[in-house]
Amino acid sequence: MATPIHVPRINNNDDEVKVLAFDVKPGERVSAGQIVGQVETDKAVLDVTAPVDGYVLGFVAQPDEIAQVGSVMLWLGASASEPIPEAGAPTPDSSTAGPSPVTGKAKLLLARYGVKSDAVTPIDGRITVEAVERYLATHGLAAAAPAPVVAVSRPAEPRPEVPGTAVALSREEKGMAATVVWHRDCAVPGYIEIDYDPAPWAEYARAFQEEKGLLMPPLLPLMAWRLVEVARTMPRINATFVEQQRYEYGAVNLGFTIQAGESLYLAVVREAEVLDAGGFVNALGDVLRRAASHQLRESEASGATIGFSSMERWKVTRHIPVLPPHTAFMLAHAAARNGRAVLGASYDHRVLNGGQVVAALKKLSSPT
Repeated sequence: MATPIHVPRINNNDDEVKVLAFDVKPGERVSAGQIVGQVETDKAVLDVTAPVDGYVLGFVAQPDEIAQVGSVMLWLGASASEPIPEAGAPTPDSSTAGPSPVTGKAKLLLARYGVKSDAVTPIDGRITVEAVERYLATHGLAAAAPAPVVAVSRPAEPRPEVPGTAVALSREEKGMAATVVWHRDCAVPGYIEIDYDPAPWAEYARAFQEEKGLLMPPLLPLMAWRLVEVARTMPRINATFVEQQRYEYGAVNLGFTIQAGESLYLAVVREAEVLDAGGFVNALGDVLRRAASHQLRESEASGATIGFSSMERWKVTRHIPVLPPHTAFMLAHAAARNGRAVLGASYDHRVLNGGQVVAALKKLSSPT
């Protein structure tokens, strides 16, 4: 039976995306997890990957075309000669391989619309809110989503007078440019930092290493896990601003920056709040390994609700990160100097004030 690859949702505010390109051709055999194409909105660029092994039967969407989130982008088959299903035919799901796990929030959304979970195509083997929203979009139903943020209109930038050569941006560079534009045009960014003693954190990471039998002390993953814990107790840092309202997320999707060659990714651990410290450290390690090899899954490359950025690797003692789209808090971790270190945070002043950011940073300065 043919398997559809759907147009992914890059963020909650966009029901349409632009199909950039396809990296495969009809008749070509692809492997599960292989990149087959790219889509973009005005805020991000995302690789689309194959959910299963198969042969490319044909494309429904076309490059430079605007496509609905959840619609079929292309079809895969068990053989290159398998016919493409007719338009309007029901898309297959993974029920024949056994039921896929359903997240708690996805169950609520399924119940709201009276949809059975076996009708929904899973994402990375799970029925998530994003998977349900994709199904609803495909079947003409409208899932609840925040209203779009209206960006400030700016005049086009003039071309420089000095002669030079225009160089096309890579997919990752386009994504970074879109993030910077959101930070500039939508958020009201601020930055605050505090001084702290890094020794308790280092000791905590060493004890965790010994307890779990790890090769290295997982300092940064544990600090990121602490951020997840703080977000659970301070939900307003796990939020964004939509239509004159604070929009507090139901899940904590932790975005962690990683430099892979010339590419900078924000790798995402979704629903991190349901994990314990050990489970989170393992999950983040898996995501970062895939990012390092440029093989992030669809669900791991979008949807961050809060962020963590570290430049300790380069011995940087202070930095001010850019806010990812639709986030209000991005932790800035840096290298220690003379036994002291700095924790900072870029934040959206529409959602948070300085006192709230300081309170969060003080919680983050200690492992307990």
